[in-house]
Amino acid sequence: MTETAAPTTATATTATGTTAGATAADPAPAPAPAPFDLFALHVLRAERLTPSMVRVVFGGPGMPRMASAGRDQRIKLFLPSAGQQAPHLPDSADDEWYAAWQALDPATRGIMRTYTIRELDAPAGELTVDFAAHGDEGPASRWALRARPGDRVGVFAPVVEENLAFEFRPPADTDWILLTADPSALPAIANILAHLPRSVPVRAWIEVPTPEDRQALPTHADADITWLTASGTTPEAIRAATLPEGTPYAFVVGESSSVKSVRRHLVTERGFDRKRVKFSGYWRQGTSEDALAQSGEAA
Repeated sequence: MTETAAPTTATATTATGTTAGATAADPAPAPAPAPFDLFALHVLRAERLTPSMVRVVFGGPGMPRMASAGRDQRIKLFLPSAGQQAPHLPDSADDEWYAAWQALDPATRGIMRTYTIRELDAPAGELTVDFAAHGDEGPASRWALRARPGDRVGVFAPVVEENLAFEFRPPADTDWILLTADPSALPAIANILAHLPRSVPVRAWIEVPTPEDRQALPTHADADITWLTASGTTPEAIRAATLPEGTPYAFVVGESSSVKSVRRHLVTERGFDRKRVKFSGYWRQGTSEDALAQSGEAA
């Protein structure tokens, strides 16, 4: 799946083939700059935040060009395949980059995974990504647990703030906000909470594997955060909750089946306007991101 969409426009042409209102001598308009680019980065430092979360800070050439206005800003991370020192990346970052990556030899191309920017300090040249660590079950977790300064990766990231790769956009008339997350979505929720206006009411449910995996989530919002340590219990917890009055906006992210269950409850049982429920399955139990990408469902 690509994160870019090429805009289409219609123009009227004359019988001679020139654009109406223009002359044949007029220069062709310059193409719009691509909103994303590929970056070759390396690890600056890594630390274990909690038993189930590893924080990795990246740097490298071109970092001041990286941009983001979204609190749940997605990027594509490319990890080296077995035996490689650096990932094999596509040749370009235009809207054909995904097809170019697919055309590479699956045995040697960079292993692609989707992550949320935890923090971006472009002027300082630092990109922070938090990894949900679950042992050697997946290539990204395995890599993060062993990350060392100098390790090389590729990142497909925005170079313009307004881009298609973030979803949290509450309307201006929102009275209160509902959030859900599991470890895969915790970086997004942490960013959202940190940047919400003062005193906005928030109800949040966050699943983590153990009590030790809870994190401090600084916020100026009036946030009521419920931590859950049993997987898949978010739908049940929300069904049992008393929710605030007023016009809500829900941002429901995490494991796909749990996300769908929460959305169905909010829309069909709570009467939420479906347009005010933004939902995204960051992963699916028993299915890899590679399989989701082949089915066209990956974020």
